[in-house]
Amino acid sequence: MEQVYLDHAATTPLDPEVLSEMEPYLTEHYGNASSVHQLGRKARVALEESRERIASSIGAESSEIIFTSGGTESDNLALKGAIRVESTEEQPAGLITSASEHEAVLQPAERLKDQGHPVTILNPEQNGAVLPEQVEEAIDDRTALVSLMHVNNETGVKTDIRAISAICREHDILLHCDAVQSVGLYALDVNDLGVDLMSISGHKFHGPKGIGALYVRSGVNLGPLVEGGSQERDRRGGTENVPAVVGLAKALEHAVEGAQQKRKRLRRLQQRLINGIDRSITGPYVLNTPVGDTPVSPHVVNVSFPPDGGDPVDGEMLILNLDMEGVLVSAGSACTSGALEPSHVLTSLGLDRETASAAVRFSMGKDTTSEAIEYAIDKLQSTLERMRG
Repeated sequence: MEQVYLDHAATTPLDPEVLSEMEPYLTEHYGNASSVHQLGRKARVALEESRERIASSIGAESSEIIFTSGGTESDNLALKGAIRVESTEEQPAGLITSASEHEAVLQPAERLKDQGHPVTILNPEQNGAVLPEQVEEAIDDRTALVSLMHVNNETGVKTDIRAISAICREHDILLHCDAVQSVGLYALDVNDLGVDLMSISGHKFHGPKGIGALYVRSGVNLGPLVEGGSQERDRRGGTENVPAVVGLAKALEHAVEGAQQKRKRLRRLQQRLINGIDRSITGPYVLNTPVGDTPVSPHVVNVSFPPDGGDPVDGEMLILNLDMEGVLVSAGSACTSGALEPSHVLTSLGLDRETASAAVRFSMGKDTTSEAIEYAIDKLQSTLERMRG
């Protein structure tokens, strides 16, 4: 087996059927969707039909979908756009989020704090979840927005968004959900979840890179992040990426149709990987993806390999050594790879720096096989034994 790709939480391969649907809009139907001639009109039709398909896939109206460049832009637009509109000169609007969020939420939150907005960062429980009662206790008369992810991109832990949305509605507060890791694994309905804003990104479910969407519930005011054009109802300027939008619609439909069966298959693979690590790794390890009663997504297994009586295992070197064996994994978020600091998600759970720095994230996808998992377990065992000496 030459290569085993176990980094699907970072990105997924483009589905050939998605590429096929995109191709006409990369070649003969190349018009600008804002142009009034026939090529422009054809592009506009494809854009709006795709918007309808995406909205239908998540239980929304087409007018509630804004196209962006991906999850990071969607998160930034949700936080900065909502907080800007909800603020007054007398009272800057406040935000509640958690220490285990993606940097696409934490960095805008830090910027808002620097601008004088009250920002509360909740620490997750030991299992990685943010509890509804934590949110309720943090709300005050300045809070305008709560932003929490549905599935954590590093540990796979799920947050009870439905329960938190009920609290937000009771206090008349907006709720944003980064659903980048859960769309495609779960058939999400925005009304069932009770969210006001929700971020998705195409390349996480076998769509193209560079395209995402932000769901904005009807009636929610949102200031633009990218200015300079009237596109997307004045909420996101710039020429629309029609081929990518068409691909996003196709990929999302595929993902939603097969979500339940995909989860069942991935759950078996996840358990196989956890059992294999427990069976084959002789030295100490810490499973950062909780097992038992904590709800977790079935596509992620995050595990640390702390010191075994000698020098600590360097997580980056472990990943590079596995790469040489044909096993492709990561240390966590691809957006922060190369950083010298240990994962902020793992340290927020109470892990010490050495253990957090020795973490590896295995993330599986629709094409991952049992044979690939067994191969990864075998190479992990031999690589660790060699590194631990």
